[in-house]
Amino acid sequence: MNRIVQGAIAGTLFGFGLAISGMTNPDKVLNFLDVAGTWDPSLALVMGAALAVSVPGFALLRRRGCTLDGGALPSPPSSAVDRRLLLGSALFGVGWGLAGYCPGPAIASLAHGLSEAVVLVAAMLAGSQLVRFIDKDRP
Repeated sequence: MNRIVQGAIAGTLFGFGLAISGMTNPDKVLNFLDVAGTWDPSLALVMGAALAVSVPGFALLRRRGCTLDGGALPSPPSSAVDRRLLLGSALFGVGWGLAGYCPGPAIASLAHGLSEAVVLVAAMLAGSQLVRFIDKDRP
């Protein structure tokens, strides 16, 4: 099966999972981050369920030594903690806390036609292209 089709199927399933779990609602995410107020633990449950599925799946692939379609497994990402990682993590966290969206739910929310999601996704795309322009010596 074509990698683009596989990616589209995986992305669609991921988007449905986010929508069904309510994670496309920024208030649920912001309430999860509000531990001293209206804390909502449902995001932790969704993350736990994702780990319960993905950890055994990755273990199976490691044992197989290849992807489900027979391709090579990707190399693990660098484990180095550097300035770029810290800055990117801080920007991600601040953006998530301010908007209540991380990239997956923001893109899934486009299906609802929410103007805030459209603005956020446009800003994410612009920011990613800006970084590529500024840091063009990096792969």
